[in-house]
Amino acid sequence: MQSSGENFVVISGCSGGGKSTLLAVLQARGHHVVEEPGRRIVKEERERGGQALPWVDPLAFARRAIDLALADRAAARAHSGWVFFDRGLIDAASALASLTGEPVPETLAMHRYHRRVFMAPPWPEIYVTDAERPHGFEAARSEYRRLEKTYPALGYEIVTLPIDTVPARADFVLAALSS
Repeated sequence: MQSSGENFVVISGCSGGGKSTLLAVLQARGHHVVEEPGRRIVKEERERGGQALPWVDPLAFARRAIDLALADRAAARAHSGWVFFDRGLIDAASALASLTGEPVPETLAMHRYHRRVFMAPPWPEIYVTDAERPHGFEAARSEYRRLEKTYPALGYEIVTLPIDTVPARADFVLAALSS
């Protein structure tokens, strides 16, 4: 694999769309997986009583997510084969852009992922809230629509994950990467 990021595959899309479950199966099949920056930030902020939470200080949260996503990419260079990211730099930059009204920075071109980005579509039947995801389904759907525009604007091809079993979704992703 190339160190240019061609082996870095983003699984993005709707919150509560089954991304983390899919990534757990890919990891069980021997692939390296990078956990979602946002969930790690929320957990850390809650543990230390911090304020960089998306519902308290969304700008601080988005900036931390960008920093963490950049660190994740740097660390992932040590892995050969496919490296699957539960969200990543573009998701964080897109969130920041939506908060500030500024466009997603063109400097993201220096931090490319694989050209195909797998998007988990809104799936109300499996959507649940939890401590790291207290927002409702409509906010998740809105986030999906934003990302659905952001990735192609940056030159990525969106591949929508099927509404299917988790093993079938994993097979779908690996087959799409092989073609």
